[in-house]
Amino acid sequence: MKMPEKIEPAMFAPCGMNCLVCYKHCYHKRPCAGCLNSDLGKPEHCRKCKIKDCAKEQNLTYCFECSSYPCRQIKLLEKSYNTRYHASLIENSRIVHKRGLTEFLDKQREQYTCPECGGIISIHDGECSECQHKVW
Repeated sequence: MKMPEKIEPAMFAPCGMNCLVCYKHCYHKRPCAGCLNSDLGKPEHCRKCKIKDCAKEQNLTYCFECSSYPCRQIKLLEKSYNTRYHASLIENSRIVHKRGLTEFLDKQREQYTCPECGGIISIHDGECSECQHKVW
């Protein structure tokens, strides 16, 4: 899958994840449309996501809009992403909150576009969805 010219805002999940760079999105023939859209094509753990459900129950689009942010669930996910992928979903959310979603997604597009072929580099394994070039 090639990196699109513009990342759709619906690809920014309530937790701070850019769904476009998720390996489940990058490598599937029928990729999901992101956490803010329907459950069609989503892996089970995304369909049953407690964080997404919590935001929806509170009529919030993003977790950082909550007065309890960052909650225990976000902190646990943050720890996992810090340890496993050297990424911070809390920092992603802070950038969106301070600078806006468009600026964040533009920077993500630069960061996760394969320099070899223009494919999408997965945050989870550092591999391009098109040419399998390993970035890290």
